[in-house]
Amino acid sequence: MGNAQSTGERSAARQNAGSRVRRTQRRRPRGIRPLATFSVVAVMGIVATLSLVPAAPVPTALAGGTDTVDGAQTVEIADGVEAQKVSQESYTAATGPQTLVAGGTNVDWAKLVLIDGDWPVTEENITFMMRWTRQENGADNWWNRNNPLNNGQGSGGGSGLGSYVDLVEAAFYAAQNIKSGRYPAVDAALQRGDSADATAQAIWASPWASSHYGYGTHWSSRPYEVIEAPAEAWGR
Repeated sequence: MGNAQSTGERSAARQNAGSRVRRTQRRRPRGIRPLATFSVVAVMGIVATLSLVPAAPVPTALAGGTDTVDGAQTVEIADGVEAQKVSQESYTAATGPQTLVAGGTNVDWAKLVLIDGDWPVTEENITFMMRWTRQENGADNWWNRNNPLNNGQGSGGGSGLGSYVDLVEAAFYAAQNIKSGRYPAVDAALQRGDSADATAQAIWASPWASSHYGYGTHWSSRPYEVIEAPAEAWGR
């Protein structure tokens, strides 16, 4: 009787203990699992946000030196690196007739003849023209009768003793006469524009002057003088 009662008590005690354990497990705080889930989601969100932030741009330094960005970062450039060079082109404006008339010298008149004849304005061509005008009228009075080359075409004097209204007209008719076909060797030499002596020889051999300048014996190659003509000779 006593053993049976003890056994029953023990069995009942075990059942009551199991019930308490199960009840204890069912009463586990409900907030534990959602809190852990929220933490994981929060961490993943931070990581995703950081991955969307663009990387800071790398500063570019000028070649051959050191560049500091906001006083915080310095970039060193290796030796031998050069900055790109900008190509600059040079432009030269052609000398116009108005500029030459304003200049008013015998050099300006020589250039005006070359422009009217569509010949290159080279130093050799200018030198030839300066020697030629000096041979015809002399340096100190090269604008004589507004006809520096004693040209007969358009001047009213077939012998070359005529005159022009001004030196601008004289330049035009001088170029016209040389290109008329009567002086092909002179025209060709001026087109080349590379030798004052070669052009001089062409004019000596031509019928421009009956004396043919003594085929060079009456021709001076000394340096020319730059002399200005009176304003009225230019029609100014």
